[in-house]
Amino acid sequence: MSTEPVTLMVARRVARGRYRDFTTWLDEGRELACDYPGYLGSGVLAPPHGDDEYQIIFRFADAQTMRAWEHSASRRAWLGRGEGLYESPQEYRATGIDSWFQDAQGNTPPRWKQAVAIWLAFFPVSLMFQALFGHWLAGLPLVPRVLVTTLLLTPVMVFLFIPLSTRLLAPWLHGEVTIMARLARLLPHHRA
Repeated sequence: MSTEPVTLMVARRVARGRYRDFTTWLDEGRELACDYPGYLGSGVLAPPHGDDEYQIIFRFADAQTMRAWEHSASRRAWLGRGEGLYESPQEYRATGIDSWFQDAQGNTPPRWKQAVAIWLAFFPVSLMFQALFGHWLAGLPLVPRVLVTTLLLTPVMVFLFIPLSTRLLAPWLHGEVTIMARLARLLPHHRA
């Protein structure tokens, strides 16, 4: 049995006109998961402008603790209360670092692409952290300074910026389009 952390990633499209009810329901589910042993955290990635598919991430210490939460009566009741709030749910589970990079079919990109995606998330966040708080930490010896920095940045990276980076870079990570084509679509088009 796996003792690695397990991530459950769920994509749900908000039913027409149910946005507020849907987000309230999501918050309720995240609070519910907090009460279960082995819960490591959760996050919600809002869709880009013009889309209505939310990515919900639940992370547990291992497969056994995730199964206990998944099969709990309170989770079943919560899912029941969500009926009619979303359409087209898709779920998949992943273990270890690959969990952040798997597509819906369970395929993972090459490790070098995973490293690039993590670095693209980590560098600007670390730079901003140092610019904002580095002067307060500068007087600390090396080990406490690194300890504080990693304690503060690791949860932010794991639950927010790495999932955001992998979502934005998904087409490139999985070889669907080049990164330049992706950036070109994000930039406004100018006509001559």
